Amino acid sequence: MYHHVKQMMYTVQVGTADPRFGNMLLEQFGGANGELAAAMQYSIQGFNCEDPGCKDLLMDIGTEELSHLEIVGALIRMHLKPMKTDRAAAEADPLVTIAGGGGVSLVNSMGDAWTADYLKITGDLAVDLRSNIAAEARAKIVYERLISFTDDAGSKQALQFLMTREITHMRAFTAALESMEKPPFSIGIIAPTPGLVDQYFNASTSEKAPTKQEEKDAPWNHGSGLHLVNSQIKGGEGLDVTPYDPEPGTEVTSSKDSTPVGEDTGERKHKTSSKKLKAS
Repeated sequence: MYHHVKQMMYTVQVGTADPRFGNMLLEQFGGANGELAAAMQYSIQGFNCEDPGCKDLLMDIGTEELSHLEIVGALIRMHLKPMKTDRAAAEADPLVTIAGGGGVSLVNSMGDAWTADYLKITGDLAVDLRSNIAAEARAKIVYERLISFTDDAGSKQALQFLMTREITHMRAFTAALESMEKPPFSIGIIAPTPGLVDQYFNASTSEKAPTKQEEKDAPWNHGSGLHLVNSQIKGGEGLDVTPYDPEPGTEVTSSKDSTPVGEDTGERKHKTSSKKLKAS
């Protein structure tokens, strides 16, 4: 059950309205990395989540994002207010003024309508938590950029509050992912092909000066169990393309994992990490 409390999570104060900046703020209202997208993504993931503890996490943060939508909406409305009566301000964005009455609408800063295509929902808890961590990171950088385009102190402070909460949520989602106690690259129930999974393919080469770039030793091609493999056309061994049959039930899983999807799931012969796992 949802219950609206009239007192906002953060009290918004705007000293000087800036309609153009209000238009920028629409990105965090109806944009791909905005608060509505986050609220819907986490809430729907929460509806689907089978682990009680993680379900509570997703519903908590999804609901908080609705509070953030209210804050962003109030901020936008204050900045767009001159559009209602001032011709020059209205001309900054006729769509917002004429179609939206100088208020908030479910559009981004370019006037594109909000769409559920923004949402990343797979029904797999470990995958969804990773998507959420990335979503919070994207929202954080958008707020940071918005802060740099306003001189209004109250607006900066409100955006600082919202930006900070993105990091809090990143930490919470990361902690939830770690609580699954799985190896960091264990996804689903089918283990990757041995050998092939450790091969980093050098697919970017050039022989023409001055664009020739020597392959640098780096963690992504000479570390973390990975090793560099050159293309056969460059005299290398190429990737190991030996056929390998997928085996459901061979990947390390957690008791918090979502129920696998498919007719052949290895009869749920799930391996678990060394610790005995318990659902929250």
